[in-house]
Amino acid sequence: MLLEIISPEKTLFGAEVESVSVPGSDGSFQMLNNHAPIVSTLANGIVKIKGNVKIPKGMDDIFSKINSNEIHLKISSGVVEMKQNKIIILTD
Repeated sequence: MLLEIISPEKTLFGAEVESVSVPGSDGSFQMLNNHAPIVSTLANGIVKIKGNVKIPKGMDDIFSKINSNEIHLKISSGVVEMKQNKIIILTD
């Protein structure tokens, strides 16, 4: 599935991923391929991205590499939408 993470200044991330865990306002949840459509607000926390992913060039200061299959992004708030195997995260 495709993940895009967008801030007001620029697109932070765009790639195919296996799973994404987000800090939803009502609790954390994970999205996998063929997840039901969802829109949720996000709280302060960590976006966990799993799959064959790499930190985008020039983004070493905002993404953390956990291992060869996982990277994290700390956010303070935002919105996530998933539909038709595409996840869009809008964050500050």
